[in-house]
Amino acid sequence: MSFDVASVRGLFPSLGDGWIHLDSQNGMQIPDAVASAISRGVRSLPVPGGRITPQSVKAQETETQARRAVADLLDADPECVVFGSSRASLVSTLVDSLPVTSWIGDAIVLSRLDDEENIVPWVRGAARHGSAVRWAEVDVESGTLPPWQYGELVTDETTVVSVTLASSTTGAITDIGQIAGHARAAGALLVVDASSAVPFVPLSMRELEADVVIVSAERWGGPRMSAMVFADRARLTSMTNMSMDPSARGPARLEPSPIPGAWLSGLAASVEVLAGLDPGATGKRRRRLSASMDSAYEYLQRLTYYLVNSLDSLGHVHVVGTHAHRVPLVSFLVDGVSAENVCMRLNDNGISAGYGVLSRALDAIGAADEGGAVTVGLGVYSTPYEVDQLARVLGSLG
Repeated sequence: MSFDVASVRGLFPSLGDGWIHLDSQNGMQIPDAVASAISRGVRSLPVPGGRITPQSVKAQETETQARRAVADLLDADPECVVFGSSRASLVSTLVDSLPVTSWIGDAIVLSRLDDEENIVPWVRGAARHGSAVRWAEVDVESGTLPPWQYGELVTDETTVVSVTLASSTTGAITDIGQIAGHARAAGALLVVDASSAVPFVPLSMRELEADVVIVSAERWGGPRMSAMVFADRARLTSMTNMSMDPSARGPARLEPSPIPGAWLSGLAASVEVLAGLDPGATGKRRRRLSASMDSAYEYLQRLTYYLVNSLDSLGHVHVVGTHAHRVPLVSFLVDGVSAENVCMRLNDNGISAGYGVLSRALDAIGAADEGGAVTVGLGVYSTPYEVDQLARVLGSLG
């Protein structure tokens, strides 16, 4: 069944505010079903799970439902789903839970395409242990991360390889398969930040070949919280217990404090929204997710192609990585106009976009020397008309 964007837009009440929201990289708009689930949770789930009171029992059931929802999203084991308040908190917890032996020698390989949330905790951990960090560099012409360099970066001493599946600035998709082969040969832990890809690309833990995958729910219209998913239950249980409860079991071992039940309720609802994007999808939630995400992916790939071509046709606008295989995220520079002034003009015309984000990839490309880059991100609710409006405003700057 073809993707019905008009029907999908009806799921997002905030789209009625008259603005064109092209800043999904900062957080997708919130569906009504998610806002309602959070509101109900705030009223009915004021206590954490794990006790015998009715509210606590309900909170525990909600937590279980949220783990199953994320597991369905990534085709994973619910008992391998760890929750945290943010990507940074989850990566920090993972860093602290590794054994000391993981930090010997040239232990960590990071990428400059990643967000700071997936870089800073590793850098700090390496500094504490006196471990060296090796860096995968961005191709300044395409804005992509060439996987061939991992053949040199990953050695027998490498214990962790951390990399993003898709950039939150250039949108470039990383070939994880080649990187996974090098990590596996070295016996290194492969950690993949899939936050920018998960709203747009059907994902599977098995197909990614990652040991740990991190996602942020706000990227697909959920509450501002994140999940860290392990491919192997035994590896999770081998990590140092980071919980305040020394008797914690399963994923709770890597959760220093519980996530509020209202947020977990909203998380489960947000995954259900994704599963219902294609009304023709049937069966269990994982099957409906696959069908809906395939439908949304096809629509957004066409719209992204239209977006890149529309911007590229403006002689004074330069897209970073015009021909890169990407998720619906694009960064561009405008001749003679700073990113801040571009966004102000867009803002004056009712268009939300982003600039000034901390990005080692954009720094490597030299965006700051040209006044900075503007980043726009499409959502499942974006339309060709909105792309036309963006191009019209940018055209007026020429």
